[in-house]
Amino acid sequence: MRLVIQGVATPEQLQHIAQLSAGAALSPLAASAYRLDTDGSHYAEISSYCAEQAIDCACVAQTLTLERFRLVVMDMDSTLISIESIDEIADMQGLRAEVAAITESAMRGEIEYAESLRQRVALLAGEDESALRRVYEERLRLNPGAEALLDALRRRGIKTMLLSGGFTYFTERLKARLGFDYAAANTLEIIDGKLTGRLIGDILDAQGKENWLVQVRDALGLDKEQVMAIGDGANDIKMLAAAGFGVAYHAKPIVRAQATCALNYVGLDGVLNLLAGGAAPLRMRSAAPALEDYA
Repeated sequence: MRLVIQGVATPEQLQHIAQLSAGAALSPLAASAYRLDTDGSHYAEISSYCAEQAIDCACVAQTLTLERFRLVVMDMDSTLISIESIDEIADMQGLRAEVAAITESAMRGEIEYAESLRQRVALLAGEDESALRRVYEERLRLNPGAEALLDALRRRGIKTMLLSGGFTYFTERLKARLGFDYAAANTLEIIDGKLTGRLIGDILDAQGKENWLVQVRDALGLDKEQVMAIGDGANDIKMLAAAGFGVAYHAKPIVRAQATCALNYVGLDGVLNLLAGGAAPLRMRSAAPALEDYA
């Protein structure tokens, strides 16, 4: 197994990790990232210590490298970007607390996502459409390491898909800006420049995310093990389970418990360190099919 340690760690902490692993050597992977080859027998002790010290720790099969994957599927809110977009829209109306409370409940799995979204969107009725532009321009920020991860995937010819229980206003702009091959989300109804408090079409919830992943995976002729998914909330659990490798990114406990591994402290480029290894031949695919072909 390959044990990957990431985060701000002192020499004393690294030395203690080496001691817990019966003296195995730590090899640097990148700034604040280290690899330790192990049989996995000391993983529980090392993982417990790293959790106490706010250091990321994950055990990955030696043979698993980034080159295995041909499709990476990513959530948007609080995963690709640092905000919950609907909370920021609500903030424009002074409704942040009410909407954020529903968002948190849904992300913890306490309320069905579709119902939570209807409740939150209803609170936005009457909001000016310009609020969406202001959120995108003034408040939306990529999470650390997002561009580095996407650049690495693009260089290897790996397809990327952005799936969100949020809104197409944001996913379509991020798709164009960052070069995602696919994007899908929910569409806000806007009449005469005002949000009506309703959505157009079916809600893209946890099942919808899984369906999109499977549809695009099959269209590309891939198997499950060639797909990676990254998410943070309960709405992402089915998507993570449908992938061969699921990453819980700064996620809720319910998500961390069911993912392949978790990144709790480092940026999205931590995925690259998890999967750093010897290069394997690339299997290039033909051009990506259009997302609407599977609507």
